[in-house]
Amino acid sequence: METPSRRDLLFQFHGIPPLGTSVSLALQHLVAMIVGCVTPPIMIAGLIGLSQADRVLLIQASLVMSAVSTLLQLFPVGGRFGSGLPVILGVSFAYVPSMQAIAAGGGGVAAIAGAMIVGGVVAVIVGLFVKKIRLLFPPVITGTVVFTIGLSLYPTAINYMAGGTANTAEAAAVKGLPEALVYGSWQNWLVAVFTLVVVMLLNNHAKGVCKLASILLGMLAGYAAALCFGMVSFADVGDAAWFSLPRFMHFGVTFDAPSCVALGLLFAINSIQAIGDFTATTVGGLDRDPTDNELQGGIIAYGVSNILAALFGGLPTATYSQNVGIVTTNKVVNRTVFALTGGFLLLAGISPKFAALLTTIPQCVLGGATITVFSSIAMTGMKLIASQDLTARNTTIVGLSAALGVGISQASGALSQFPDSVTMIFGKSPVVIATLMAVLLNLILPRERG
Repeated sequence: METPSRRDLLFQFHGIPPLGTSVSLALQHLVAMIVGCVTPPIMIAGLIGLSQADRVLLIQASLVMSAVSTLLQLFPVGGRFGSGLPVILGVSFAYVPSMQAIAAGGGGVAAIAGAMIVGGVVAVIVGLFVKKIRLLFPPVITGTVVFTIGLSLYPTAINYMAGGTANTAEAAAVKGLPEALVYGSWQNWLVAVFTLVVVMLLNNHAKGVCKLASILLGMLAGYAAALCFGMVSFADVGDAAWFSLPRFMHFGVTFDAPSCVALGLLFAINSIQAIGDFTATTVGGLDRDPTDNELQGGIIAYGVSNILAALFGGLPTATYSQNVGIVTTNKVVNRTVFALTGGFLLLAGISPKFAALLTTIPQCVLGGATITVFSSIAMTGMKLIASQDLTARNTTIVGLSAALGVGISQASGALSQFPDSVTMIFGKSPVVIATLMAVLLNLILPRERG
């Protein structure tokens, strides 16, 4: 039986707490974020049309680099590279709309990697000047951006619930796909809605681990239903190796200026958003505000780790708010717990067999599970906005920015007479215009006199 003093170490950043308790708490963090970490690479791989081997590599690299990013935050280098705070990083949905635009433009993973490198440099610059730059991004701005990200992801979730737009009747005939996988089939919708219902029931009525793992358990239930309809094939799983490492520059790196601008803006926003997660972690788990050095080191490490991820074929990572929520709930902040979570992520990432198994998840199951994630992203943005007084000035900033961002991206051909580079930056993802408009309006609109 462990002594109370060792258990008390769970609530301190340093020290070695009981191993059994640490492992169970680490698994809790892993369950909370693993679905969110692997879904973006699965989506992007499907949109680009990567081969099965490259899909596996993309998922692998994303998992491994999420682990590396997390460990860099936990173990600061030189006192200024890393936050030294109990946080988990993983592939972020915030980048999905812009990555979809880059992928649709034919740039592939190489163009995403190039934009990530530029974005990583932007994040490093934000980290170096964080005290001054953060004044440009009050909650009304970050809230508008997060809200717009959530809105922009809804069509993706609906398309996935219907089975994925690539799975047309013609494609099914060519590929020999079962009729149940054809886009818009009743089987796709039945499995998607079943998955969504399970997630909602667990999220609203379950307790403990079942509530925490509602999305994972919902996906498992949907996966089982998909098996009944013959939607799942394990043909590629048997050929996958048990152990392999991500490959350096496997997808290559290309620098496309519009893609770099679009993703660079998101990196600046997510750098500021990370400040919120760092602050919530320290206030909720350590009963204090983060120091300037912690914020600076955390954002610089976030930028550098994304540059590394780009070189090894991973997708952009960011701090995970759901793991911050666990910290504020159970107050466990010991570094060992979070290092174990990073270790589990690393083990998952170096197994192509595990990554190949993830590629068998039907798109309707992903859609049914992730639409709840996307809705929570939008509502997180609304909460940030509502944390400020909803004055005429603030409602103008939020409403006009979101309207222009979403409206222009949804109006097909609205920028068709402009150069392709303008369309790529401003017309593909609503996040860019919403961000720029929110910052601009915040600077030029006169403030109410109190």
